[in-house]
This record gives sequence, structure tokens and C-alpha cells, in this order.
Amino acid sequence: MSYVPILKAKDIVSILLKAGFRVVRQKGSHIRLKHILDATKNVSVPVHNKDVPIRILKSILNQAKIPLEEFIKLLGRR
Repeated sequence: MSYVPILKAKDIVSILLKAGFRVVRQKGSHIRLKHILDATKNVSVPVHNKDVPIRILKSILNQAKIPLEEFIKLLGRR
């Protein structure tokens, strides 16, 4: 099983931007992102002042259709 990093929401958003997503809107404490090439990839990231729980990060990756290994590689390129 792969290591799941504990990150802040701003770090997750920056990695998703590298993965080809763009910010569509922000309503309240959630940022909505959409993939530039694939309109079926829509992601909602909660932006609170604390770390994003692992289960929420896994849900975000599921919405983005990004495998955990690819996400960790993008994390390493920061």
C-alpha cells in the first residue's frame, strides 16, 4: 500500500493545477476545478485552515481520476 501524504488544501490545489486542472469557481470554503482537456474530470476541494483528511484526499483523487502514485510523483516535483 502506498503512503498517503497529509497536505493542506492549497497544496492539493497547486498539484491539481500541475495535473491540467483549472479553477472554475470558489463558493464559500470550496474550490471547484475542471480539467482543461477532459470535461468529465470535475473536482471540489474543501479549503479550511487545517490538513485535509486522508479520506477526503482519496475522494478528491477519485473525482480527478488520478492514481495515488501519479499524485505523489506530481507532489515530488513541487
